[in-house]
Amino acid sequence: MDSTMIIIAAIVGLAIGFAIAKFLEKGKASKTIINAKKDAERIIKEANKEGESIKKEKILQAKEKFLELKAEHEKVIYGKDKKISEAEKRTRDKESQVSSELAKNKQMNSQLDGKLKEVEQKRALFEKRHEELDKMHKSQVQQLEVISGLSADEAKNQLVESLKETAKSDAMAFIQSTVEESKLTAQQEARKIIINTIQRIGTEEAVENCVSVFNIESDDVKGRIIGREGRNIRALEAATGVEIIVDDTPEAIILSCFDSVRREVARLSLHKLVTDGRIHPARIEEIVKKTEKQIEAEIVEIGKRTVIDLGIHGLHPELIRAVGRMKYRSSYGQNLLQHSREVAKLCGVMASELGLNPKIAKRAGLLHDIGKVPNTENEVETPHAILGMQWAEKFGEKAEVCNAIGAHHDEIEMKTLIAPIVQVCDAISGARPGARRQVLDSYIQRLKDLEEIAFGFSGVQKAYAIQAGRELRVIVESEKVNDERAAQLSFEISQKIQTDMTYPGQVKVTVIRETRAVNVAK
Repeated sequence: MDSTMIIIAAIVGLAIGFAIAKFLEKGKASKTIINAKKDAERIIKEANKEGESIKKEKILQAKEKFLELKAEHEKVIYGKDKKISEAEKRTRDKESQVSSELAKNKQMNSQLDGKLKEVEQKRALFEKRHEELDKMHKSQVQQLEVISGLSADEAKNQLVESLKETAKSDAMAFIQSTVEESKLTAQQEARKIIINTIQRIGTEEAVENCVSVFNIESDDVKGRIIGREGRNIRALEAATGVEIIVDDTPEAIILSCFDSVRREVARLSLHKLVTDGRIHPARIEEIVKKTEKQIEAEIVEIGKRTVIDLGIHGLHPELIRAVGRMKYRSSYGQNLLQHSREVAKLCGVMASELGLNPKIAKRAGLLHDIGKVPNTENEVETPHAILGMQWAEKFGEKAEVCNAIGAHHDEIEMKTLIAPIVQVCDAISGARPGARRQVLDSYIQRLKDLEEIAFGFSGVQKAYAIQAGRELRVIVESEKVNDERAAQLSFEISQKIQTDMTYPGQVKVTVIRETRAVNVAK
């Protein structure tokens, strides 16, 4: 009973408390709503005020923007108006200028018409006077024909002939002066280049002979070399192709042969035989074969060393072998390899001075005489320049190198600038003092040929080859040859010598014309 009452009292209390809370909450909510309405009204009033201020500000900004745009528009319109006014002004100026030009043209046209009329009058007058001159010329020609007894064509022919003679003499004088002038400049430049080239090359002037001397320790060795009844010498001569001279010369044996290679093989073979002490025909043949192989290897090594010293690359092995063989050949007593090395160096220097390729010039200079070391007897009959050119073409040398080799003795036409350089350097190397020896017969024959060429021209009275064939003096008959013909004769003789003869260096041709008047006082 008590618990029930407590529960009921609690429920009633809760209900009353809930009712009171509801009432209080309702009052508080109404108060909150009233406050909220007041706040909302206040906010609306403030928003209206702020909106009015923003509206006024935007209206002011719009007015300012309108004024700026208006000012810019007025400025643009003003500029366009100014340009239009300037264009109108220029147009008016051009119109005035055109009108003035038209007035000038009209004035010039009128002047031109006057000039044309004047020219027409002068032309008519000129034609009239030309006709009168023609008539006068014809009458004068007729009078001259009557006076001279010659027709106009005959007189013209005589005049042409006289003019031909005058022109010929004048041309010869002009040619002579031009040649002399060109000689002054060309010779100076050529002499400068050649002298500079020669001075920059050091040369050796050793001259080989056709014999070699083999020295021995004592004369007892001579008997062993000779052998029983001379069989050792005969075996050695048969194996090497060299003549062995054993005479009374103390401690020396002479080896004689025109072929330097065979002579060197014989000398080395003798040295090995004497050193070994076993000298008999079988041993001689064995030693000679070994020596020949040694010389062949040495020839290749000399060729390689030569091309390396000169800075030449890519040379065919056969050409290198030919270069090495040149060491054992001589030309007019001058060692062929030394001559070719000298020509190669000269060609390189001269090509550099002239702005050409020095490597190609060196190559052509080294190979220019390889035709002088033929391999077979059939090749001996071919001129060495042509044979060398054929070898160079066969082993892949360039066309300008082949042409320089074949043309250095004028046996074919020169087609490159390297060819005359090789020819000149070959002449320089062969013509320097002490370089070569010539057989007396060929030297005398060359002098005779020089004099015979001079006697082949009409009017030549005497001819003398002097200064070892370097100068030809020609004395002409003064009655048959005048001064102009003497100058022409000197030129023709020099050209004849140049085309018909082969010679080292240069030949100076001097033509002498002397007039003598002789009277006797009695």
